[in-house]
Amino acid sequence: MVKGLFKRLFAVLSSGRSLLAAAGISAGIFAIVIVSVLSETGARKISESAAEMGINSVMVQTEITAEGYLSDEDIAVLSEIKGVEKATPLLSGYSESLIIGKDENVMIWGVNEDAKDIISLSARHGRLISRNDVNGRKKVCVIDSELAESSYGRSNIVGKPVKLYLGGKYHIFTVIGVAKSGVTSLQNSLSGIIPRFAYIPYTTMQDITGRSGYDKIAVLTEPDADSKEITARINTTIKENHKGADGISVNNLQQHKSQINDITSVVKLVLSLVAGVSLLVSGLNVMTTVMSGVNERRREIGIKKAIGAKNSTIVLEFLGEGIVITSFGAVFGTVMGLLVCGITCKFVGIAMAVDFPLVLVAVSAAVLIGAVFSVYPALKAAKMYPIDALRS
Repeated sequence: MVKGLFKRLFAVLSSGRSLLAAAGISAGIFAIVIVSVLSETGARKISESAAEMGINSVMVQTEITAEGYLSDEDIAVLSEIKGVEKATPLLSGYSESLIIGKDENVMIWGVNEDAKDIISLSARHGRLISRNDVNGRKKVCVIDSELAESSYGRSNIVGKPVKLYLGGKYHIFTVIGVAKSGVTSLQNSLSGIIPRFAYIPYTTMQDITGRSGYDKIAVLTEPDADSKEITARINTTIKENHKGADGISVNNLQQHKSQINDITSVVKLVLSLVAGVSLLVSGLNVMTTVMSGVNERRREIGIKKAIGAKNSTIVLEFLGEGIVITSFGAVFGTVMGLLVCGITCKFVGIAMAVDFPLVLVAVSAAVLIGAVFSVYPALKAAKMYPIDALRS
């Protein structure tokens, strides 16, 4: 019986019409898988890059005026808020760098040893800013690999001097590390718009520029904390701590990340629905294929009914053929979609991400479509009178 079933399934799939119907289903599933992988991979990449750029934190910032400076007191107060993991000072300034006579626009960040957690800095060569660098107010810096390569032609320039323009003149800093950060890909694609980055101890930046406080405080929240609620607490706390001071703002950068994810999800849903329309069209092809099979096998149906085959048996036979066609097409389309996406992601050099629930829903929908569109031909076959069927 099992052998006969496999022979029947092979016969169904070996038909030219069946393969064309299965190809239509495959095309629809292939499109949905492509959309799913592209959307999921893109969303994950954006999320990772956003986290690396510091969008996993809440940023408190103020205009650079004496009365608006943020202070150590603000850091202490913000660190005590429930749901806050840590608060770290930041200073920033748009300036210039001079390395072996080559001038480059550079964004200088005054940071402490917590920069690796706030903006996910990682040392490609050397090391990052340490507590000793901050306490010693040392003239050391960490630069991004693009700045190193644009000057020396290589990324590892640890120990080399670099001149940074601060406080109205150039100051010589020693490179202690070359960082690989999340903004690298943006810098490459927007060359000339996004500057290179250099990181120095914030205490050193204070000494050179004469600043007594900070213009930014990055607040890292706990992973399971409600970002909106914490943002409200931070806003209330910082405003109470600076009564009468204008120009202080609190930006929940996680909300921007959520908005990006929401937009990506909507785009993925719309594109998947558009691709899903092809599944419905392919369902008509499946119905036509099964109907042709019914017409070609009228005598076979008549013989089966004459020897006692039940109507339910005939219905299940043709219903099964429709399901087999769509299942084969769905599986083939899924495998080909994942294969193409896997090869593409491997070639591009990014990790592939798949929305498996969406793919599973698409495959299930394809099988359901095959079953629904096969009902009419199956019922027509079951309602045949044996005599009429044998006369054909």
